[in-house]
Amino acid sequence: MDADKFMRRIYFPILLLVWLLVIIPGTALAHVGSRDVYEQVKTGPYRLFITVHVPSVVPGPATVAVQSSGAKADAIDISSALMTSMANSAAAVTMSKTPDKPDNFTGNVWLSTAGSWEIRFTISGAEGKRTAVIPVAAVAESNMTVERSLAFTLGLLALLLLIGTSGIAIAWRRDSRLAKDPVLARGLRLRSLGAGATAVIAVALLAWAGTVWWSNEANGYRPLGLNPVLEGNRLQLKVIAYSAGDKGAPSRSNDDFLPDDGHLMHLYMIRWPQMDAVFHLHPVRAAAGDFRVSLPTMPAGEYRLFGDIVHQNGFPETLVANISVPADMPGGSPTADDAEGTAQPLSQGMLGDSFKLPDGYVMVWDRPAMVRANTAYAFRFRLLDPNGQPATDMQPYLGMAGHAAFVKTDGSVFAHTHPEGSAAMAAVMLADKNNGNGMGMPMNMATHSGEMTMHSEPMSNVVEFPYGFPSSGRYRIFIQMKHGTTVETGTFDVMVE
Repeated sequence: MDADKFMRRIYFPILLLVWLLVIIPGTALAHVGSRDVYEQVKTGPYRLFITVHVPSVVPGPATVAVQSSGAKADAIDISSALMTSMANSAAAVTMSKTPDKPDNFTGNVWLSTAGSWEIRFTISGAEGKRTAVIPVAAVAESNMTVERSLAFTLGLLALLLLIGTSGIAIAWRRDSRLAKDPVLARGLRLRSLGAGATAVIAVALLAWAGTVWWSNEANGYRPLGLNPVLEGNRLQLKVIAYSAGDKGAPSRSNDDFLPDDGHLMHLYMIRWPQMDAVFHLHPVRAAAGDFRVSLPTMPAGEYRLFGDIVHQNGFPETLVANISVPADMPGGSPTADDAEGTAQPLSQGMLGDSFKLPDGYVMVWDRPAMVRANTAYAFRFRLLDPNGQPATDMQPYLGMAGHAAFVKTDGSVFAHTHPEGSAAMAAVMLADKNNGNGMGMPMNMATHSGEMTMHSEPMSNVVEFPYGFPSSGRYRIFIQMKHGTTVETGTFDVMVE
């Protein structure tokens, strides 16, 4: 076989294979809810409003922004590590100050693999040095496509790599011995061509192995499934764990959940598509991957289910399903931890800044003049009594001043958040415990006061939720606050620019 035939038969097919492996994108799988994290942190005298823009492609850099208040922070260092194993730790980097806003800091940390991460903040200032940690979940939600110009360049580089590697192998095998005999020389030439072919195959296998690794990193996440079965008013929720190899997804457990706010699952049932009825329920684990809940009396119709869980490694997940509730379903009353609410259907127009509740109380939203996508806000809500005065009998609901659910009307966004932020409290507690904070009590106790059972002072009728809408469009917001023994659910609409 001469060199020209060898090139045609071996080099170009291998080159084509490598090129295709490089430029063909895979299919990304995503979980429901906002990818970014918004947290309010108080550590010692320092107060931080933290925004983490998580990369849609993993590995990738997370962009971190901090608004500092309270004691003046002179410098903030950030680092990242996998939450449970503390592997893949990145060296700390110093955040940059915004020139015109010295109390604002920005920086990047690298998230090298999908999973549950924690970002550690070290704050330095005149009041000393303090630390804080927040959890971040990283998954590949999309794949970056390669531009044609870059693909062409990569193809040329691959060709040069193949030619160079093969040439070195051929020269090494052919010139390692000198043969004057024509028959022996011809044998050396054939063996040198074989060495060149072996080198080409080795390079191709390396490229293939790298592609498989990248594909697993990019597409390895697949949300757990949720199969609801309704018998009478007993709702059974079967959590489906996909086995290894199913559509390229690794095996994941359906029975490794941490209690979050005292419950293994927080279930929102929203009547769809008008979003005029919402129920915040708490199914109980009956067996591995099997949850049960008795539904209260609710209006008939189609409901969309959003079930929030937190895995033992701190990774939060929202399970999604649909179910039809018949008109003749027997129902009961919600339990003490459950909440329900009704509002006008979406088709009847936008809800305003004041929502009147069934018992005469009123929930008010101090709405910003304009709400933009991908912008951090601290949304403020107030509960007033029937006389229009601040409610004085406020109580913690599930250990917190309130709960919020931000839901896009097309169903593409669901985020269950707390006054501390959008990260699951179970993940926050785990991150604090991993960093040597006693029995897992939050480092920023004033912020994470929801996990504290001591309330020496009356609770405020005001609650704030840090959040940023991930995309423009219409959203419906459900706010839950408690006074006395009553859990109120206020409903508000917003058009995000």
